[in-house]
Amino acid sequence: MSTIWVVLIALAALIIGVVIGFFIARKTMMNYLKKNPPINEQMLRTMMMQMGQKPSQKKVNQMMRAMNQQMDQSNKK
Repeated sequence: MSTIWVVLIALAALIIGVVIGFFIARKTMMNYLKKNPPINEQMLRTMMMQMGQKPSQKKVNQMMRAMNQQMDQSNKK
């Protein structure tokens, strides 16, 4: 009977550890992406030039604002 309890406690500890680890990793990754966005203005200019558009500062700022708003909305969910 004691062996069953040891196995159950070990499984419960494993499941709790996985759940807590997931949330800690998720929070850490969200903070990292917020501080270091995956796309910056230089990358955006390069992509626009590759698509055949002439990137003006106004267009770049507009697209950066749109991406930041989208990230903020996804973070609120």
